[in-house]
Amino acid sequence: MSKLTRADLWSLEDYSVNRPAFRTQVLAHKKDRQLQLNEHARLLFEDALTLKYQIQEMLRIEKVFEAAGIQEELDAYNPLIPDGDNWKATFMIEYEDVEERKLRLTELKNVEDLIWMQVDGHDKVYAIADEDMDRENDTKTSSVHFVRFQLAPEMVAAAKAGAALFAGCDLEGFRIGPLQVPDNVARSLRNDLA
Repeated sequence: MSKLTRADLWSLEDYSVNRPAFRTQVLAHKKDRQLQLNEHARLLFEDALTLKYQIQEMLRIEKVFEAAGIQEELDAYNPLIPDGDNWKATFMIEYEDVEERKLRLTELKNVEDLIWMQVDGHDKVYAIADEDMDRENDTKTSSVHFVRFQLAPEMVAAAKAGAALFAGCDLEGFRIGPLQVPDNVARSLRNDLA
């Protein structure tokens, strides 16, 4: 997949006009890019469209219109666009109650390294988490992680040919799966592969 450039983005003025329709488009698109792993864990698979929206929103909120600032946002988010042989996602741990969240984040240390995807007939592919910066410390993990699932060529071929996709987590006390990826999400993920 190609990376985003300044030419792919709207100016702040144009974005304000296009935002309602674009937001509707992106929210519909994200329905096919989300995988609820359990009640408290979710993967949102990123691609150029989800990240264009994120960049446009950041530029809007921060009122960035200078070339250098726009490039900083592109540089921050472009690495999250899949490369044709992987899936990239935002992994979220979700507990509404603040106190419960604090407790669970201490119990779920290293969970981001034990989330996996699997193409039917192949080994599990564990997430490579937070390549840009560490998001956990000695006592707890973060509620948001950026993860990459790097696929071998034979996995890419099998996935593109329609093999079932599975996901899960192998953290003791937080085991998930194998959970079959729903057809709409699997179709969308196959589009990320070259």
